Amino acid sequence: MIKWLFLLACLWSLNASAQDNPTTVEAEVLPVPAVDSSRIILNTFPKDFKQKYRDAEFIYEFKAPEKNAWDRFKEWLADIFRNFFNFTNDADSMHAVEIVLKSIAVLIVVFVIYLIAKALLNKEGRWIFGRSSDTKIIRYDDIANNIHLQDFKKLIATAQQSGDKRLEIRYYYLWLLQKMTDRQMIEWDIEKTNSDYYREIKSAAAKDRFAYVSYLYDYVWYGEFELDDATYKKTRTAFETAIQSVGHE
Repeated sequence: MIKWLFLLACLWSLNASAQDNPTTVEAEVLPVPAVDSSRIILNTFPKDFKQKYRDAEFIYEFKAPEKNAWDRFKEWLADIFRNFFNFTNDADSMHAVEIVLKSIAVLIVVFVIYLIAKALLNKEGRWIFGRSSDTKIIRYDDIANNIHLQDFKKLIATAQQSGDKRLEIRYYYLWLLQKMTDRQMIEWDIEKTNSDYYREIKSAAAKDRFAYVSYLYDYVWYGEFELDDATYKKTRTAFETAIQSVGHE
């Protein structure tokens, strides 16, 4: 027992001695390398260097574009199509909307082209194209819009003096329409075509005469052919006969 107490006393004394005399280790201070400042080159950047990095490949954050009224309208149609045709996903309904909208756009373009072609080829426009030495455009708005106020005998005589045979036939045509309107055979409208007037005429004989002179008029006026004397006389005689016949219908 005494041996164990002696051993513990020795251990305790060694521990106290170690605490009273701690071992101090000083850190080794490394020398600072010398720097030659004369070899340091400062790197500078131009003021607008950021402008070079604004392309799409340098943008790492993308924001979904805001939907405009047109996009919302297409989504609304897509919802209707999806519910009506039982589409399984949004992509199919949106694809159907795109097809419908493109088809409508094509139909509108075709309709506009049709109206333009009809105005140029079938209807009486607001300009007549006379062929002269300098290819001038002759305006006839006032005459065509107010045929009931015109003295076509004087107009025809003026056209004969100037040698404009095509314009003379034009006046004969308007004169015939004036007479037929006065006799209530047709209802005058500058937007109507020869076919429109033909359908309004009741008399079979008057229909035949009008169809013939309309054919001659289209050939002479819209065809812009040079009239020889034989064709000119034939056309003028046919119109004069048709005009005289109006009073006997």
